[in-house]
Amino acid sequence: MPSSPATARPGSAVAATPPGGTDEPIMLELVDENGVTTGTAEKLSAHQAPGRLHRAFSVFLFDDEGRLLLQRRALGKYHSPGVWSNTCCGHPYPGEQPFVAAARRTAEELGVAPALMREAGTVRYNHPDPASGLVEQEFNHLYVGLVSGPLAPDPAEIEDTAFAGPAELAKLRAEGVFSAWFGSVLDAALPAVREVTGGRAGW
Repeated sequence: MPSSPATARPGSAVAATPPGGTDEPIMLELVDENGVTTGTAEKLSAHQAPGRLHRAFSVFLFDDEGRLLLQRRALGKYHSPGVWSNTCCGHPYPGEQPFVAAARRTAEELGVAPALMREAGTVRYNHPDPASGLVEQEFNHLYVGLVSGPLAPDPAEIEDTAFAGPAELAKLRAEGVFSAWFGSVLDAALPAVREVTGGRAGW
């Protein structure tokens, strides 16, 4: 699978706002079961039950010890507020490459660019969120990589961060609420996680 440095950063040429400006609704790319684009839909409407299948991405970044960088979603988010999840997740703009979107959002949310990020396959799932009633019908592109340097989380997006190995993650999952999609994306990404971490931390 291809690997490359991820160099997107806040203020770079890849804007944080949707193409056309902040006054326009955020649009998602609808896809079929094979991940082929079929159209677009406004973000909230795509998540309202029963949900519309759309393109998404999930990022898993690890430190030098092989620990996974987790984020707790900000309490002000309309979807899955206050729950723990993987390093970064989101949706490409229509026509935006998922890898570019993943690097862009990691920089925007966490204030850091991955030292390395590689493709880790795709996963398709249908997860209702019991708290909000919204539905995640997603064709998700997975990325695994490494991170170093200080984090600068955006408080509008992230309430807290933590690094966790497998045992620490299991404890967190037993004690706290995680996003509805977390288990699906982690399980699908694990083969690439083991390659990138090189056996560190015991994934």
